[in-house]
Amino acid sequence: MSAQMERAGLSDRALMLADKVEAFVRETVVPYEKDPRMGFHGPSDEMATELKDLARKAGVLTPHILEDGDHLTQRETAAVLIRSGLSILGPLACNTAAPDEGNMFLIGKVGSPEMKERFLDPMIAGHKRSAFFMTEPAEEGGAGSDPMMMQTTCVQDGNHWVINGRKAYITGAEGAGVGIVMAKAEEGACMFLVDLPDPAIRIERVMDTIDNSMPGGHAVVSIDNLRLPADQMLGEPGEGFRYAQVRLSPARLSHCMRWLGACIRAQEIASDYANRRMAFGKHLIDHEGVGFMLAENMMDLKQAELMTYWCADVLDTGARGTTESSMTKVAVSEALMRVADRAVQCMGGQGVTADTMVEQVFREVRAFRIYDGPTEVHKWSLAKKIKRDWSRQNVS
Repeated sequence: MSAQMERAGLSDRALMLADKVEAFVRETVVPYEKDPRMGFHGPSDEMATELKDLARKAGVLTPHILEDGDHLTQRETAAVLIRSGLSILGPLACNTAAPDEGNMFLIGKVGSPEMKERFLDPMIAGHKRSAFFMTEPAEEGGAGSDPMMMQTTCVQDGNHWVINGRKAYITGAEGAGVGIVMAKAEEGACMFLVDLPDPAIRIERVMDTIDNSMPGGHAVVSIDNLRLPADQMLGEPGEGFRYAQVRLSPARLSHCMRWLGACIRAQEIASDYANRRMAFGKHLIDHEGVGFMLAENMMDLKQAELMTYWCADVLDTGARGTTESSMTKVAVSEALMRVADRAVQCMGGQGVTADTMVEQVFREVRAFRIYDGPTEVHKWSLAKKIKRDWSRQNVS
C-alpha cells in the first residue's frame, strides 16, 4: 500500500501519521470485520467505543485534527484518510468517518468558541458522534439533491427558535450525541447545533439500506417543536446554505479518500485470490479475462488517487473547489464502482460471500455513487457551468 500511494508533496508529519494509521488499521481493525456486533444497521455503539479506545491508545484517534485544533492540509488529510479506509471499520475507529469528519470541519470553521467547547471538543475526543439533519422524505417532496426544496421550518420566538419538520436518510441519528439541524426561516436556511438525544427529535425508524458500515444506520426522523436558544444557531440566520458550502467540497473529497482506501484493499484481496486460485490448469491471474480486470483496476485506482490529490491541492489554495470537487466525486465514485465490481467478478462465487470484505465494499461504494450528490446531479451542475462559461465568452 505505502509504495503505491502518491507521496510527492506530502510533509514528513503526514507520511509518518499515514503509515501509523495504516499499521493500526491492518493489524488491529481488520480482525473486527467479522465481529458479530457488526449489525444490519451498522456496528454497535459498544463496538464503536471499543475501536475508538484502541485508536486512542495507538495515537491515531482523529489524526487529521492537530492538538492545537488546526487541521492537516487537504493533501495531508488525503494521505491519512485513504489509509484509514483500508478497512470498512477504519474510519469509525480513527474517528475520520462521515458524517463526523465533515461536521467537525464545519463546526471548527463556523462555530463560536463556546460551541466548539460544548459540541466539537467531545467529537474530536471520540466521546460523541454526530448526525447532519438536512435531507427530507422524498414522498413528501422534501429536500434531497435539491436543498432548496427544504420544508423543515424554524420560527423565532423571543430568544429561542422553534423547529418543526421531518428528515430522512439521516446517517447515525440513532445513538448520536450531537446534531446539526437545517431548517428554513423567512431569512433563508439556518443551521442549529443540538445535544442529542432530545425528546423533540424522534427516530421513527432506521431504514434498511444497501450499506451497513456506519453506526446508527440511516434514520427517518420527526422534529416536533424543537425549542433551541438563539445562541445554538450556527452562524447567522439565512446563511445556512452558505455554511453548507463550507462543508460541501471537503466532505465530498473525504468520501473519495476513504472509499479509495477500501477499494485498494478489495484489489489486494482479489489479486491474492487470483494468484492462488487454479482453474483450467493455471492460476486465475494467467487467464486474460481475470488478469485484465485486475490491470484495469490498477489503472482506475491510480487515476482516482491522482484526481483526489489534485482536488485536495485546489482546496489547499483556499478556493471553494465546487467544480473540482464535483468532477472528482463523479470520476472517483464511478471508477471505484468499476474496481469493486471487477474485484467481485474476479473472485467468482467467493466474491459475493461475506468471507472477505470485497462484497461489502461493493455495496458501500454503490451507495457512494449517491451520497453527497448522485453522479447525474453533479454532471448536470457541470453542464450548467459549461453553458455559463460559454455564454460569458460569446456575449455579443
